[in-house]
Amino acid sequence: MSDTAAISVSNLGKSYLVGHQSVSSEGYTSLRDVMAKNTKNLFRKTYDMLQGRPIVDGDEVEEFWALKNIDFEIKQGDRVGIIGRNGAGKSTLLKILSRITEPTKGRISINGRVASLLEVGTGFHPELTGRENIFLNGAILGMSQREIRRKFDEIVDFAEVEKFLDTPVKRYSSGMYVRLAFAVAAHLEPEILIVDEVLAVGDARFQKKCMGRMEEVGKEGRTVLFVSHNMGAISELCNRAILLGDGQILLDGNINEAISRYSEAEGAAGTITLSKKSKYPIYVTHMRLLDSLNKAVTKLSLGEDAILEFGFNIDHPSTGISIAILLSRAGTPLIYSHDNDIHSELLDAYRESGSYVAQIKLPLGKFKEGNYTLEVQMGVGATNMTDKDAVISFLIENHEINTQNKGYRIDRPGQLYWPLDWDIKSS
Repeated sequence: MSDTAAISVSNLGKSYLVGHQSVSSEGYTSLRDVMAKNTKNLFRKTYDMLQGRPIVDGDEVEEFWALKNIDFEIKQGDRVGIIGRNGAGKSTLLKILSRITEPTKGRISINGRVASLLEVGTGFHPELTGRENIFLNGAILGMSQREIRRKFDEIVDFAEVEKFLDTPVKRYSSGMYVRLAFAVAAHLEPEILIVDEVLAVGDARFQKKCMGRMEEVGKEGRTVLFVSHNMGAISELCNRAILLGDGQILLDGNINEAISRYSEAEGAAGTITLSKKSKYPIYVTHMRLLDSLNKAVTKLSLGEDAILEFGFNIDHPSTGISIAILLSRAGTPLIYSHDNDIHSELLDAYRESGSYVAQIKLPLGKFKEGNYTLEVQMGVGATNMTDKDAVISFLIENHEINTQNKGYRIDRPGQLYWPLDWDIKSS
């Protein structure tokens, strides 16, 4: 890691104007009031337009600061995890660093070319083929045709889209799109790689592949900024974390301390409540990890089992609903379980619309200490309807080395903590 700064941010702030419709205390408005209000709004919008300010709907305007007083410096070769709850300002920060959004105030200095993978649907021209988009992105990064050709086969091999190279990317599935977008961003040798939660679209195997590639990028002396709700992946990949909350930096530094503070702040007493609005007809409403006392927790002791509880809604009666959970550590899948693994009759079962609660007993007492993530995946038929925010993180701790396990080594290899009964006799 170099002492040269790749990114310097000083007193950064980003504000938005948010419009609101005022409501009278009587619950209704007269025609005269409506006309007066509309006339007032028309004059305000005209004045804002003449002043070069954004036009905001609503008769009451509020200034909202998505980022406030952000200061940090990232060295070349740093791998930095940006973590925080939804609305903390993570995506806004990455968009500013990627030059997609302009800050309201502050100073940013970036040393090197930046490749960003922020949202599915950005970065590629939908009418161009995969092949054409590879060359277009390389040109945007300032690479010559010769340099792009040298990396072309690696990109195609990594993305696994060889059969669809000459197909317009607007016809790609979200998974294919993300695979190619990540492969382009990670292989065209940018000095700074910025990756948002978009990797959640890919399957577990591809996520692990991406994690390995980002680690390689860091070892090559390039800088990685990574946003994820997967604390295991953050812990494995990054050497530093920035924890955001309400648009401000709450902590900048130690990975484990940042993850611990993030986990403690997640929801009320270990419960995560998800937005009631969803673009899918089946969606998770809340998640929590329960200990033996039925208490929601974010930390477990070594040898302690737990129960994952989550609620979900079905808006329309349907058959072929698939529900699964994935337990991971540092991006490595450890347990993947479907609701129909034991009860095969659920595979094509008809489910009425309504609210449901699921509980799954987890043998977490057999796992080593460390940071883990649990995510809920859902779908209907072959359509994936997983919400990337349906993830909780938790920590398994080893509090003491006592006579029962004093031979236990924290750095022992493997994923499991499973004391075996040995019988040794002289022969």
